[in-house]
Amino acid sequence: MRLLLVEDDVELVERLKSSLKKAGYAVEAAFDGVDGEFMGLEETFDAAILDLGLPKKPGMEVLKHWRQAGRDMPVLILTARDAWHERVDGLKAGADDYLGKPFHVEELVARLEALVRRNHGHASSQLEIAGMQLDMNLQTVADAQGQLHQLTGTEFRLLRYMMLNADCILSKTELSEHVYEEEHLRDSNVIEVYINRLRQRLGKDVILTRRGQGYCLPSSTASAS
Repeated sequence: MRLLLVEDDVELVERLKSSLKKAGYAVEAAFDGVDGEFMGLEETFDAAILDLGLPKKPGMEVLKHWRQAGRDMPVLILTARDAWHERVDGLKAGADDYLGKPFHVEELVARLEALVRRNHGHASSQLEIAGMQLDMNLQTVADAQGQLHQLTGTEFRLLRYMMLNADCILSKTELSEHVYEEEHLRDSNVIEVYINRLRQRLGKDVILTRRGQGYCLPSSTASAS
């Protein structure tokens, strides 16, 4: 999952990036409101973490411009301010959740994961698609026969994205963008290697190839057969 983090505290950004990477996110960071707004408008993200007290442009203004432009990714707001009316203003402007500073990183990650799940129509941390059960906390998957598989970080990010976007045709480029951070983007052919690894573990028909288009993970075993 590709995440935009807009926060001017460099030390906090590095701390959050480390924890978010472990949770399976590819994180892109911006350190002021102007750059954050631009990235949110020009690139595609699965979610955003947005600080309100940003240099150059306030986070509230950034959020309003995203929503006015039709950017509908879930947004978790961070702020050091504790005024209740600012929380109300943020929610009215289109925020999906709110977290005051200081906070525990574990709570931020849990809130973020809940937002992403709900945005894709899933309430539980157990993602069930096509007879498979993906545990997004433990980063394991149980196949249709009930066998449990421990996933590598890349395998987990790839399978989670495909399960959350079941029945959609996903190109190699799109998958690469949502699995790797921009500075670590791999050749799109590397995605094929990980697709084959998942097929070896979960079954060759779990992920279908659409010639000239990409890959598709059907939402039911019937569709995959």
